[in-house]
Amino acid sequence: MEDNYSIDEILSAVDDLQNFKRNKTKKVSNVSNAKTEDSGIPKNTLKLIEEAEKSNN
Repeated sequence: MEDNYSIDEILSAVDDLQNFKRNKTKKVSNVSNAKTEDSGIPKNTLKLIEEAEKSNN
């Protein structure tokens, strides 16, 4: 069950994960900014909802 990976493969995988997380974070922040401007929901409540959604994913 043990797999041997080269350093380049590991670094490439880490880069891919970091880029994925950055892109996902940008999408979430853009959506949350749009929601806070138009809604009457307090920002603290929106933060709690976002954190709950993140923990479910």
